[in-house]
Amino acid sequence: MARKVLIEAADRLGTPESADLRILAIQAYADPFGKAPAILERLRQAAADIHRDTDAARYLGPAAVAVGAFDLAATFLGEAIEGLRAQGRLGHLPRMLTLQGHMAAQVAGWGVAIPAAEEARRLATELSEPQWVAAADTVDSVIAGIRGDRDAAERAAARAESIAVPTGANISVAFAQSGRILAALGTGKHAEAYEAAERLFDPASPAHHPVIACWVIGDLAEAALHVGRISEARVRVAQVEAASGDVQGTCIAVGLRHARALLAQDPQDAAARFDEAFAADLAHWPVQRARLLLAYGQWLRRRRRIAESRAPLRDARDAFDAMGCISWGDQARRELRASGESSGRRHLAASDQLTGQELQIAQLAAQGLSNRDIAQRLFLSHRTIGTHLYRIFPKLGITSRSELGSALSSTTNGAAVGRDGHLEDE
Repeated sequence: MARKVLIEAADRLGTPESADLRILAIQAYADPFGKAPAILERLRQAAADIHRDTDAARYLGPAAVAVGAFDLAATFLGEAIEGLRAQGRLGHLPRMLTLQGHMAAQVAGWGVAIPAAEEARRLATELSEPQWVAAADTVDSVIAGIRGDRDAAERAAARAESIAVPTGANISVAFAQSGRILAALGTGKHAEAYEAAERLFDPASPAHHPVIACWVIGDLAEAALHVGRISEARVRVAQVEAASGDVQGTCIAVGLRHARALLAQDPQDAAARFDEAFAADLAHWPVQRARLLLAYGQWLRRRRRIAESRAPLRDARDAFDAMGCISWGDQARRELRASGESSGRRHLAASDQLTGQELQIAQLAAQGLSNRDIAQRLFLSHRTIGTHLYRIFPKLGITSRSELGSALSSTTNGAAVGRDGHLEDE
């Protein structure tokens, strides 16, 4: 009966195919855990279909986000955004862009995440949609948190909350905590990270969100390990396992494996849990993989297996450096120093100085688009594009458009790292 009602409601809004996709999206949001296996299978089938249209991608992207399939979500959201831009459907863009920004941030894809947040904020402001301004701020908070700028993460989270809390938009408040958690973990403020993660589990908190709480289970476990809250964290792990079913290919499954490895007390059990975590398919989770390498190196060093600890710590350092995750890379350096090995600091690239909009314009210019083409794509004036490029060139230390590609390439893409330490292109 419920499915019949959904079909009838969806049929009034479009074709049978679009109605079916609407149902899929509704199911993903209404029951992301119970429906996850079936929805993941549908999403994987859809990902192989080269005939998707804009509306199909617009429904599939959020559905993939809801069940934690961030890699599939990134694909669908990118297609939806390109189609919506081409069709001039600006009203749908802020939501799609904020989701895209969050997905890209999870894999250190700054060349997508930063411009997506900037464009979402600009469009939401022009369209007088403050809820999407707040959502864009949560993307900024997560980006800053992963990259290691704790102050920026807090400022962006506070901006989001100032809009979201009064309106009861708890999903934006929850996303704001994600930025705080990552920033605190990256800078060693584990008590702050634990407190922020617990807010997501607390029904009395405006940040309470049962789904996003499950997404941060690995973060909560890491914080708990450092503040002596292991027993409480184990309760949360069991709670997430019972709620989510630990479906492979989702961010929750990755987080649970990370959490189990960190919280295992018996050394043999811990070693087996780390092996289990590394054996999972982490190709689409480069930040989580690097963090797992760091945690494994820390665990080995604390077990006085000093020589063995150095390889994963080096791998973690190199991966964090490649992704521009400064505070995490510094953690790996400190661990290496404690193991008797020193390493130099990562040098920031010139493109790290660009604002979100400048980065987006530079990327499009590097692809060969003219100022007028870029202006049309971003709904700006061509004179505004020219002004931005005038500022961009000296920041990058270049003098012509032909140099943009090489100037941007070193920092706008994330990188993955294997357990053997070899960097892999995403």
